[in-house]
Amino acid sequence: MYKVKLNTFEGPLDLLLFFIKRDELDIYDIPISKITKEFMEYLHLIEQLDLEIAGDFLLMAATLMQIKVRMLLPKEVDEKGEEIDPRADLVKALLEYKRYKEMAEEFSVMEYNQRKINFRGNFSADQKEAPEEISALLKNITVFDLIKAFQKALMERPKEIVHEVKKFNITIDEQIEFIMDFVEKSNYVHFLDLIRNMHEKIRIVVTFIALLELVKMNRIGINTSEKLNDFVIYKLNDGKDL
Repeated sequence: MYKVKLNTFEGPLDLLLFFIKRDELDIYDIPISKITKEFMEYLHLIEQLDLEIAGDFLLMAATLMQIKVRMLLPKEVDEKGEEIDPRADLVKALLEYKRYKEMAEEFSVMEYNQRKINFRGNFSADQKEAPEEISALLKNITVFDLIKAFQKALMERPKEIVHEVKKFNITIDEQIEFIMDFVEKSNYVHFLDLIRNMHEKIRIVVTFIALLELVKMNRIGINTSEKLNDFVIYKLNDGKDL
């Protein structure tokens, strides 16, 4: 299976398209104030996790703020005397990204159907390799769904009435072991059940990062859940589903 990744169409545009689809917004008349506020909330969560993709999101945040400021200023006009919409370039980029994304999904369906039609036998001796990309293990779920569940976990953390200075010696390796203990027992676990008894914010953050590391190492996979803002963590056997 071959995967094509277009660097021009990923990350921040995907998040903006997610907002527009979720809230049923008009892509040609984007409410910049509303969408900028939500984008900044997600950016704050991404910065807490110290993910490598934060740089792309910071650039998009700056673009949204620039558009917001231009919309507060007197209207600009072009050579024909028509008003210039500061959102025009963003709308164009979103529409183009949307077309590429829909086409990629269509190709994926075609590939799936074709694999069922032309099934090759006598493959038991073929060399088996685990998927190289993390996205192959995220079934019907995006990084934004993960962040949403992470945000819910932080919001539901019990409030600390007494403020004390504490030093927590929590490592990613320890939380990797903690997660694997859960999935070894029952092969799968809900994320919110995994962190249910965690009262320290730092422990939840480290556990979430450990979860991403396990996905990267092909030791676990992630799937959608019937519960709102939650997902299922399941064990992989040599990089494959059990």
